[in-house]
Amino acid sequence: MTLVKEQEGVYLARFTEWEETLNDGMPAWLQSLRRTAIEGFAELGFPTTHDEDWKYTNVAPFLSRVFKPAETTLSAELRRQIERLPIVGFEGSRLVFLNGRYVPELSCLTGLPAGVRVGNLAAALRTDVSKLERHLGRYADSRTHAFVALNTAFFEDGAFIEVPKGVVVEKPLHILHISASAGEPVLMHPRNLILAGPAAQVDIIETFSSLTAEPSLTNAVSEIVAADGAHVDYLKVQQENDAALHYARIQVQQERSSNVATHSIQLGGALTREEVQTVLAGEGAESLLHGLYVVAGNQHVDNHTTIDHARPHCSSREVYKGVLEGKSQGVFNGKIIVRPDAQKTDSKQSNKNLLLSEGAIVNTKPQLEIFADDVKCTHGATVGQIDPEAVFYLRSRGIGAEEAKSLLTYAFANDVMESIKFQPLRERLAERLFARLAKAEPLQEA
Repeated sequence: MTLVKEQEGVYLARFTEWEETLNDGMPAWLQSLRRTAIEGFAELGFPTTHDEDWKYTNVAPFLSRVFKPAETTLSAELRRQIERLPIVGFEGSRLVFLNGRYVPELSCLTGLPAGVRVGNLAAALRTDVSKLERHLGRYADSRTHAFVALNTAFFEDGAFIEVPKGVVVEKPLHILHISASAGEPVLMHPRNLILAGPAAQVDIIETFSSLTAEPSLTNAVSEIVAADGAHVDYLKVQQENDAALHYARIQVQQERSSNVATHSIQLGGALTREEVQTVLAGEGAESLLHGLYVVAGNQHVDNHTTIDHARPHCSSREVYKGVLEGKSQGVFNGKIIVRPDAQKTDSKQSNKNLLLSEGAIVNTKPQLEIFADDVKCTHGATVGQIDPEAVFYLRSRGIGAEEAKSLLTYAFANDVMESIKFQPLRERLAERLFARLAKAEPLQEA
C-alpha cells in the first residue's frame, strides 16, 4: 500500500508539473476535463486486490517502475524495423504512433471516401473543437476508473476517425501503436475517438507492438460512437513484448439499429488488463464481442466486459476463449445488464478456457443482472484440457504429439479467429498463433 500511495503522489505531482504544457493551445473545456479527471484520480487512487473488480489482478507491477513519456527520433534503421513488422503492409489508410506520438512520415491517408476524416487527435483538437467537445470524455467515465482518469488527464495524442452519414469505407483503417525505448521504461496514454454517422460503415484495426525489450506501460482509452443504423467492426491486437504492461478501456455507445462488433486478440505483455463496455442505448441495436487470449510463462491477462442493454429489442453475442500454459494466469469477468425498459432482450455469453499445463490458472465469472421480465439470456463458462482421445486419434493417423496438440488448440480458438473479417490479417495471426503453439511445453505422452 505504501508503494501504491507513493506512485499516486508521483502522478499527481507530474500533472501539476505538466498541466500547462498539456493544455497549451487547448480549448477551455478540455482543460476542465483534464482537471476533473486528475481530481477523480486523486479521490479514487489506484485499484487494489481489495476492490472486487481487481480481486485477481495486482497492479503492483504497474507501479514498481517509474514510467515516463519518451521522445524517439525516427532513424532510418527504426523506420526499417517498423516496416518489417508482420502487422504492417495492409492496404488502406494507416495511422502510426511511436511511443504515443503521431508519425506522419509512416502514416498513409489516401483513397478515403469524400467526407471521411482520419487523422491524429492532437490536430483535431485544434480544428474540430465543437465536435470533439460533444463526444470526447463523455462515454469512458474518469470518475469511476482510475486508469481512465489518468489517460484523460495525461493523453497527448491518438486517433480521430469520423465517417459521415451513409458513407461506406471499403478498406479497413489501421491504427498502429509502437513502443521503442532507448533503455528507459516508456509510458504511453493513447486516446482514440471514433464516430460513425447514421448508416455509415467502417472497419478498424488497432494494433500494439514493441520493437525493443524494455518495459513499457500502455494506458489506452478508445471511445466508439455508432449512430442510428451504423456498422462498426473493431479489431484490437495486443502483441507487445514480455515486459510490457497494458491497460485498455474500450467504450462503445450504440444508437438505434446500430451494429458493432469488437474483437480482441491478446498474445503479448507481462500483465494485460482490458475492459470493454458496450451500451445499447438505442432500440434494435446489435452487439458482438469476440476475444482470444493466448498466454504462457508468467503472463497475466484480465478481461472485464460489460454489455449494458438499456433499450428494448436489442441483442448481444459474446464469446471469449483463452489458451493458457506454463504458470500463466487468466481472468474473465463478463457482465450482462438488462435494464427495466429493455424488454425483448436477447443475449448470450460464453467463456471457454483451455489449460495446457498444470501450473496455468484461470478465474472466470460470467454474470447476469436482469431487471426486465420478457428477455432471453444465457451465459456459461468452461475450463478444461486437451482431450487425450482426440490426441490419440490424430496420432493414430500419423500426426506427431506436438503437432496434434497445436492442431487441437488452434481448432479450439478457430471460431474467434474466423470472426476476423480481414483475411490477410487473419492469416498472419494464424501463422503467429501456430508459431507460438509450436514453442509450447512438450505434451505429456498419452
